[in-house]
Amino acid sequence: MKLIVVALALVVLVAAQDDKYTTKYDSIDVEEILKSDRLFTNYFNCLMDEGACTPEGNELKRVLPDSLDNDCTKCSEKQKETSTKVIKFLTENRPEQWKLLKAKYDPDNKYVEKYASNADKDGIKL
Repeated sequence: MKLIVVALALVVLVAAQDDKYTTKYDSIDVEEILKSDRLFTNYFNCLMDEGACTPEGNELKRVLPDSLDNDCTKCSEKQKETSTKVIKFLTENRPEQWKLLKAKYDPDNKYVEKYASNADKDGIKL
């Protein structure tokens, strides 16, 4: 269920480094971002190219396509856990934003299909 991983992960926020993404941003409080309309909207707008990005947001946008293509193989365990948490939050609490993110990052539904069984195991309805 690493769809829109690091997404949208919205805040797993990682940067490519060697064969793993950096863990520099793993300590960011994702719960705080998801609970705050202002913070959530800022990260969402960044991912949608509709607003300014923090350095973390820029890194997320940069590695998101690679992480989706490669099953998040360069992700740390913390980044995988955070990705699952963010995707579950989006699908349950922000379905409109989830649809927009899917349209931008998965227009052909390739990743939804690829990760559907993993998402089901995590209780996520894609």
